[in-house]
Amino acid sequence: MNQNLTAVTDDMPGLARRSFLTRSASGLGVAALASLFAEDGLASTRDGRSTASFGRPGLPHFAPSAKRVIYLFQSGGPSQMDLFDYKPTMQSQFDKDLPDSVRMGQRITTMTSRQKRFPIAPSMFRFQQHGQSGAWLSELLPYTARVADQLCIVKTMVTQAINHDPAVTFFQTGSQIAGRPSIGAWASYGLGSENADLPAFVAMTSRGSGLKNGQPLYDRLWGSGFLPTTHQGVKFRSADDPVLYLNNPPGVSRSIKRAMLDDLAELNRKRLDVVGDPEIATRIAQYELAFRMQASIPELTDFSGEPQHVLDLYGPDVRKPGTYASNCLLARRLCERGVRFVQLFHMGWDQHGNLPVAIRAQCGDTDQPSAGLINDLRQRGLLEDTLIVWGGEFGRTTYCQGGLSTSNYGRDHHPRCFTIWMAGGGARPGMSWGRTDDFSYNVVDNPVEVHDLHATILHLLGVDHRRLTFRFQGRDHRLTDVHGRVVPALLA
Repeated sequence: MNQNLTAVTDDMPGLARRSFLTRSASGLGVAALASLFAEDGLASTRDGRSTASFGRPGLPHFAPSAKRVIYLFQSGGPSQMDLFDYKPTMQSQFDKDLPDSVRMGQRITTMTSRQKRFPIAPSMFRFQQHGQSGAWLSELLPYTARVADQLCIVKTMVTQAINHDPAVTFFQTGSQIAGRPSIGAWASYGLGSENADLPAFVAMTSRGSGLKNGQPLYDRLWGSGFLPTTHQGVKFRSADDPVLYLNNPPGVSRSIKRAMLDDLAELNRKRLDVVGDPEIATRIAQYELAFRMQASIPELTDFSGEPQHVLDLYGPDVRKPGTYASNCLLARRLCERGVRFVQLFHMGWDQHGNLPVAIRAQCGDTDQPSAGLINDLRQRGLLEDTLIVWGGEFGRTTYCQGGLSTSNYGRDHHPRCFTIWMAGGGARPGMSWGRTDDFSYNVVDNPVEVHDLHATILHLLGVDHRRLTFRFQGRDHRLTDVHGRVVPALLA
């Protein structure tokens, strides 16, 4: 093959790589288009109807526990000490300096590095045990407490990043450096969608009571990185049009749009035949998906048919588009229609000061809808094969940032130990995993790294994280890079 290519190049010195692809693109282009359409559910049945995508050949690798994932990402870093990690002995340590033997010289952010001391701030909130599992939960989570026996609580999450952007990027992509595919894009690439009229991966954002000038979120967090762009997350907005540019402009009917897309697809196919660029095939696939979404999205986002008792599960904000409650209900509707991965980003957990007031408001935004989602899925028989993940990018420090009083304190970023929970989809219910020290500062038993969480999520989807790879720049990449282990104790 190399000899033939060299001979052609020698005979035709002006023939560049692109020109070579141009001359041989009839096979490459058609193959790329057929492959992409098959991956994305655009193959057609004999009666002309499109079929849903079931992912790459050979996947899932084994029988999955979960068919889909709803990831409730709490951006900013919820305080584990004030919500899940009960430390009663801290009450006697109020305003005492954190011992050097606990911190052990671990790095801290520049926001507290200049403090003359690190005074301990015990949580001011009451904790109780709930359910048959006896899980300790804060008074701030009364609705979550009612579903305690459905939760798999991981108290010993550990991450490498100490600042927001690399920490959030790490959780979403398995790398602190921007540019890698997100976990939802990997799920789309490997498993596809069960509904050809909706994307495999959807992302939504909400802010609620969080600080209006809090940490921003970037579209790359649900991007496809080096995977084909057809696997990037489709962002649903809180506006009247959930997806930008989806609706036809005035005077353009659906039949006119169909004819226009047919003509455009023909032009794109001709260009694909010339240059063999698979991204052109992606463009064709995305136009087709957008056309089908025009019919499916209005019904999807219309809550008028939801019974009042279901709306009540999610709380009073459920009818306000763009709220966390509304997004939780929309996530359920997406999943029951075959969407593979739904990610909700709720901003505003970055509570460096005035934490008692701010965290109470954030829990008011999220506690009832999160528990309502669990109950709604359970009532519909969907919880057993829908995995819910709740958590942020890191935790908060046991010592106070800024002024400390009996009624007010702040907490800095803390990557050394924090809490997430999972429910449904094969996660072991009614358990709390791992143990932290008396200061909720270091992991004592059973740490869980970010790569371990990713490996476990993929395992529940029936995917061996070591075998879901994509070759890019001469290397086989995967979500977990060269790390990660499934945590068997977290599996039902």
